[in-house]
Amino acid sequence: MTQPKKIGFLSFGAWHPDSGLTRTGGDALRQTVELAVAAEEIGIDAAFVRVHHFAPQLSSPFPLLAAIGVKTNRIEIGTGVIDMRYENPLYMAETAAAADLLAGGRLQLGVSRGSPEPAWHGAEAFGYSVDGDDAREKTALFRAAIAGAGVVPADAGGRPGSTMLAVQPQSPGLARRIWWGSGSRETAVWAGEQGLNLMSSTLLLEDTQVPFDQLQNEQIALFRETWAKAGHTREPRISVSRSVIPITSDLDRRLFGADANEDQVGRLDGSISRFGRSYIGEPDRIAEELANDAAVQSADTILLTVPSQLGVDYNTAMLETIARDVAPAIGWVPRKTPAPIG
Repeated sequence: MTQPKKIGFLSFGAWHPDSGLTRTGGDALRQTVELAVAAEEIGIDAAFVRVHHFAPQLSSPFPLLAAIGVKTNRIEIGTGVIDMRYENPLYMAETAAAADLLAGGRLQLGVSRGSPEPAWHGAEAFGYSVDGDDAREKTALFRAAIAGAGVVPADAGGRPGSTMLAVQPQSPGLARRIWWGSGSRETAVWAGEQGLNLMSSTLLLEDTQVPFDQLQNEQIALFRETWAKAGHTREPRISVSRSVIPITSDLDRRLFGADANEDQVGRLDGSISRFGRSYIGEPDRIAEELANDAAVQSADTILLTVPSQLGVDYNTAMLETIARDVAPAIGWVPRKTPAPIG
């Protein structure tokens, strides 16, 4: 791997009307922009948002990503992930290109079938099928559209003409910055065949009774092997997500100190699934443990989930601690000298 190690945050943008510092949807959106600005000042490489529908969490990513794009200069902005079952691929191609142009070509889009949603057949309420295979078909059309392919015939005096029209605007390079959110070794192989970057979270929809990081590392190895066999010429990007909470205060200990820091196995979406452990504790101990995480070492990008309901100041301080005391142990070097916060 020749890609430099990058770290970013991943926010669900959850809000709670009766508790926390994020009480409304407006709070969640504004605070996500503010955290991205602060993260860039620290030297963090990426600001990613989770996309959920029919829940008090971030749902429509492109206005938010555009806002972050015009407020920042360097940080990558992206999604982890957009559920393609809910999307119109041609309209999504237009809005994604617009957000990417406003950000100066920094958009990194994670797409997939998505995770289970609280709504029963929610995609049907949006007017689309809930079939998971449709997500792949929509992704293919979306990728063709952002690559500039003609997708609809021009009108030739009330009849279809021979010229095929592309969606506008177009943003050069965006087609290389699409990631597939993979929940298994099988889907990682598919992503490698398709030439999509790989995005793997803290959940895998399978369990082989080995530690999560080893199972995820096997997923990454299969992806790389498939990518090479498919003959893709560029080097792929690979991201993994981790929950990392350094304990540096009594508040941290009170909020997070009871976590068992162990993998969990359970049933999700009809499958036995393995959920990755959290990394919670003193910064030096977390640094050592992350340095021994096989998948963290294999990936070029580590996305750190943030407790968004605790507000911008708390998460900024947490990211600053990670950047200073934890991330160097996994080979990360800040893009700039971190500036003091406050």
